[in-house]
Amino acid sequence: MNVLGPSLAPYIRSSRMLKKYVTPIAHWYADLMGYRKMGLKYDDLQVEESSQVQRALGRLTPRESYDRSYRFKVASDCDLHHKPLPKEQWSKPEDDKRYLQPHILNVLKEEEERLTWDTMTVQRK
Repeated sequence: MNVLGPSLAPYIRSSRMLKKYVTPIAHWYADLMGYRKMGLKYDDLQVEESSQVQRALGRLTPRESYDRSYRFKVASDCDLHHKPLPKEQWSKPEDDKRYLQPHILNVLKEEEERLTWDTMTVQRK
């Protein structure tokens, strides 16, 4: 299993009926998690101890890296004061895009390709 874990999202997106019923539940659950109240995005919750995530974090642009650090500082401050941000400063669902996932997927593809080439055997004629 990879860092991102199993996902039913492609299957749910392919079915109009499932998407219609699951999307409101997904939005409700994301609001219930409370990370947006602290100004965080979903990809900020990735486990950083994984080597794949570490390599993906190294591929972020300087702006993305700075924004991520700033979000963590704001969330730490909110946690210290035991208060969420004011409602106008919460992360909006439309701004909560997966900025780290493409980098993680590229790292996983590269590891798979490296594994394929490393197990290749050379035969002499």
